Amino acid sequence: QVQLVESGGGLVQAGGSLRLSCAASGRTFSTLNMGWFRQGPGKEREFVGVITRNSGYIDYADSVKGRFTISRDNAKAMVYLQMNSLKPEDTAVYYCAADQSNIMRRQSRFYDYWGRGTQVTVSS
Repeated sequence: QVQLVESGGGLVQAGGSLRLSCAASGRTFSTLNMGWFRQGPGKEREFVGVITRNSGYIDYADSVKGRFTISRDNAKAMVYLQMNSLKPEDTAVYYCAADQSNIMRRQSRFYDYWGRGTQVTVSS
């Protein structure tokens, strides 16, 4: 079992920045690929990005590429999502998720564990 807890959400003006954190406990963190997803109001959950277990590969959705950065600290069992140049359309609940496979994947159905999410609201 893996427990995930997101933090760092809040209200920010367009053009601003936020850093989300996700704390993991349970299974050895370094064996997990970690993903970030989001779900905006009235929208389906969508992929934001994923980082492999050793940070060797990182993939981003086109909508956030160049603005968002994923990183992890295996010693602290933490994964981060640095969000810059935020837009109103980035408003969503942001979730971190863990994938026990060693395949870098975008589809939410492949992720085994999920946090409860943290709200990010970007005002125009």
